[in-house]
Amino acid sequence: MELTRSKHFTRYKGFIMEKSVQNFFAGRVWKRDATPFTQAKIDLYIQRGYLQTKGAIDEGPICNRCLNKDPKQFITFHCARCEKLCVYCRHCINMGRMSSCTELIRWSGPVLKPKKAHILDWKSGFTPLQKTASLELTESMKQGRNHLIHAVCGAGKTEILFTAIYDALLTGKRVCVATPRTDVVLELAPRFQQVFPNTTIHALYGGAPHSFAYAELIVTTTHQLYRFEDAFDVMIVDEADAFPYTFDVSLQKAVIKAKKQHAPIAFVTATPSYKLLQQKNVGGYSFIPSRYHGHPLPVPRFDSLWGYDKQFQKNKIPQKLKNWTQARLAKNEPFLLFFPTIDLMEQAIPLFQELHPQIEAVHAEDPDRKQKVLNLRNEQLKGLLTTTILERGITIKNVQVAVVGAESKIFTSSALIQISGRVGRNAHYPTGEIVFFHHGITVEMDAAKEEIKRLNKEGFPDA
Repeated sequence: MELTRSKHFTRYKGFIMEKSVQNFFAGRVWKRDATPFTQAKIDLYIQRGYLQTKGAIDEGPICNRCLNKDPKQFITFHCARCEKLCVYCRHCINMGRMSSCTELIRWSGPVLKPKKAHILDWKSGFTPLQKTASLELTESMKQGRNHLIHAVCGAGKTEILFTAIYDALLTGKRVCVATPRTDVVLELAPRFQQVFPNTTIHALYGGAPHSFAYAELIVTTTHQLYRFEDAFDVMIVDEADAFPYTFDVSLQKAVIKAKKQHAPIAFVTATPSYKLLQQKNVGGYSFIPSRYHGHPLPVPRFDSLWGYDKQFQKNKIPQKLKNWTQARLAKNEPFLLFFPTIDLMEQAIPLFQELHPQIEAVHAEDPDRKQKVLNLRNEQLKGLLTTTILERGITIKNVQVAVVGAESKIFTSSALIQISGRVGRNAHYPTGEIVFFHHGITVEMDAAKEEIKRLNKEGFPDA
């Protein structure tokens, strides 16, 4: 630092670090040529030693962003930028191309001093099971021990996290809540901001705007964790059984890369896989077999819908499905209709809009999906046709649910349990309709129904 002094003032002649740059890059790994800052500014910070660079693709090859090592996922091409043969990673290309000549940057300057003044503004109480799980989770996080929260849909899993997150924030720790689904991020982030009103919280997903404040709590999709390294003191993976996290090893590696070496991981799910259940043998484990409001899980009923796809092709809604929808409209009950494919749903939506103009459809690529879900919640829509993107993390008061084509392979027992879990979540509306319309009952349908009945038996042994 170089200063010149006069009788009246002190003039700084050296380098002034911008907080926005430090805040943005702290814990992040980013493409050098794709930052929200000018290249001149990035070059200056590299020269000063505040940013470090490394190649995007190492020999092997291996991608330093997503850690992909699969040779089939790398493509050799003639690069116009470096005018040489380059290799790029196909696995994470939807987040921007990683080539041999691409540089990644990460922060290596002064460490941020964490804010420790946080507020937990949550007046509701715990059920006995929630309180026990919350205490167990908090203790695991303090001990640096992994933990599994296994709780039925509607048990209040998010609320169970509050105390553990608050405890971590008060000790200056940075916390990440990661989930495979964008819709769950959009649901969780406002809830956390409400209970932690003076905590800086960022919601990260594809297309999310950049923020230049330092976030003590980050709610993100698991894909966005590719852009973090050694960043978090506590890692929470919500909906840890959901696609694509359970099927994509690179996402599981991203969780490990994003957290600090000895930081614990909390896994949260209503439908844990066999692999996740093994967690209780090596870490902490909490099990909640009943919902917070003390009512059993709605049990799905099966109803045949023979040749439903052909009916839609003929521009007709199958009569049973039409009757079910009209009953919901007559009772002014919001509803979700799950479809196995986008194509079938798009065939169906104009037919349902003939029943009522305030029925919409939503899928993963729909830019308005957040608003449509909000409109349904605010009673501005009567119902939504949807794919499996809304199987988790969505709470709509008094919502009624039906699955069209429940026999389809996409509807695993886990997915069907999660879909069933959208019903009866509100204490004032603890019951409701969950129907599996099908073209033949499958093992997965039977398994989902039996698991829900088993959980009800565990939660209500005297019933």
